[in-house]
Amino acid sequence: MVDEIQTLEDLNEVAGIVAAPEVEVAPREPQRDDLGRAYATGKRKDAVARVWIKPGSGKVVVNGKEMAKYFARPVLQMILRQPFQVAGVVDQFDVMATVKGGGLSGQAGAVKHGISKALQLYEPSLRGALKAAGFLTRDSRVVERKKYGKAKARKSFQFSKR
Repeated sequence: MVDEIQTLEDLNEVAGIVAAPEVEVAPREPQRDDLGRAYATGKRKDAVARVWIKPGSGKVVVNGKEMAKYFARPVLQMILRQPFQVAGVVDQFDVMATVKGGGLSGQAGAVKHGISKALQLYEPSLRGALKAAGFLTRDSRVVERKKYGKAKARKSFQFSKR
């Protein structure tokens, strides 16, 4: 028996607990189709984007149009570039996306989510950087529904005593 308990192993020995063997976790395998592309679905608000990525020159096509034509605002274009910048693979992948529903802002967020998921499926080593930046988590915020007797979801009609 141990006179002084100084380590966790000593405590386990006294208590009669056997340490569990360490389990090795298998590394993630890349998921690519026959054409060498990775596919993922991205969602934001009411928008749903289907995204395919493959190695290339950095060309982004959304619904058959160039990114600059479809998302004319620079802020939306910046949103689409974020996953590549965080992963450090700028201009290394071509993106083909189809997106439906919602407005332009929601669609840009959906394509960003899809690109992030597809990148980590294509190259599993990029998962850590994308996850740390929060790009793999679906933003679950949606518009609150309008309530009966209200002007909008929470706004009331103007009150007048007389």
